[in-house]
Amino acid sequence: MDVPEIGELRELCEKLGETRLVGRIDSFVALNEGLESKKGKEFIEVSILGFAEGILVSLMRKYPDDERVRNLLEKVSRRRAELDAAFRKPRPPIFEEM
Repeated sequence: MDVPEIGELRELCEKLGETRLVGRIDSFVALNEGLESKKGKEFIEVSILGFAEGILVSLMRKYPDDERVRNLLEKVSRRRAELDAAFRKPRPPIFEEM
């Protein structure tokens, strides 16, 4: 599965010297690729982006002044939110205020 932000995250982790994270990212992506036929590409992409977002939040705590981490976190968060919105069920009209 090709998620461009994952490639960027892998590259950033390598530049930061966080090489152990690269293996974890690859493992998570490989695990989720196996579910793509059952859950659908977009659903798996949301899952992978959520995982990437979690890693980036952790990296922000470790490298609070690194703009590369901040920019990628914003990009991943925005894309995940857009895809996630497609999976949200609309609220039934019964719950809307009159």
